[in-house]
Amino acid sequence: MSAARKHNALPKAQILIEALPWLTRHNGRTVVIKFGGNAMIDEELKAAFAQDVVFLRHAGLKPVVVHGGGPQISAQLDKQGLVSEFKAGLRVTTPEAMDVVRMVLAGQVQRELVGLLNQHGPLAVGMTGEDAHTITAVQHRPVIDGEAVDIGRVGEITDIDTGAIQALLDDGRIPVISSIARSAEDNHVYNVNADTAAAALAAALNAETLMVLTDVEGLYEDWPNSDDVISRLTATQLEKLLPDLSSGMVPKMQGCLHAVRNGVETARVIDGRVQHSILLEIFTDEGIGTMVVPDATAAARSGAEGES
Repeated sequence: MSAARKHNALPKAQILIEALPWLTRHNGRTVVIKFGGNAMIDEELKAAFAQDVVFLRHAGLKPVVVHGGGPQISAQLDKQGLVSEFKAGLRVTTPEAMDVVRMVLAGQVQRELVGLLNQHGPLAVGMTGEDAHTITAVQHRPVIDGEAVDIGRVGEITDIDTGAIQALLDDGRIPVISSIARSAEDNHVYNVNADTAAAALAAALNAETLMVLTDVEGLYEDWPNSDDVISRLTATQLEKLLPDLSSGMVPKMQGCLHAVRNGVETARVIDGRVQHSILLEIFTDEGIGTMVVPDATAAARSGAEGES
């Protein structure tokens, strides 16, 4: 009987052994995860996301979670009779709408996520970009038809101060950060794109990896003609593709490009609709989604292959 039990458990042991080189490689390293899409609104996916992040923490990594909350913000604006308008893919944010954004991100989405993480122990601490001047921004004015357009309290990041985040990481905590920021110029609070905020924080924290959860399998090679996913590409290859990407993917891929051009070793866009996608990406040989690497990394690998 005991031999049979051992045999039945063997696949579990093999899975753990497959993870060993990845555990060794990532130990002590910071990983910034942008939480969004379906993973944010599906209860099972939310619970699986929380388990993944806590697993990373107990596996010796230092996860930092950055979140937005588009669907929840839209729902609350509707409830209050405030119209959601978008220009250049960004939400026009009046001062009244900004009050709602702030309330939803810091008071609803963040609190729920912190609660899910803390079911597994006293780990998560919620904060916003306003706290300890973590994210500073100025008003972002997108250019539409050659003219800069005022879309209200939408921010463009000017500075990152990682002191408070680093203190939490050093204390073994998991920072959960809402993507809002205060301006040093006018002292207003601004809504910052969460993909952009995650990328800026990953670079400032010297993170090993930026992971962006999306509602697609990754970056498609020839959408909509094909659903083949590009598994790996360099910063330069991504830069050439940017002008032809769908508007929803642009901030995610621009974030990945910014990260790998500013010291982050890999940036990954992964399918948040798949349960435990984070663990699959970090701890298995196959991985899922699209990985972006710096040009130097690709050149070094190519050189090493040429010598062997």
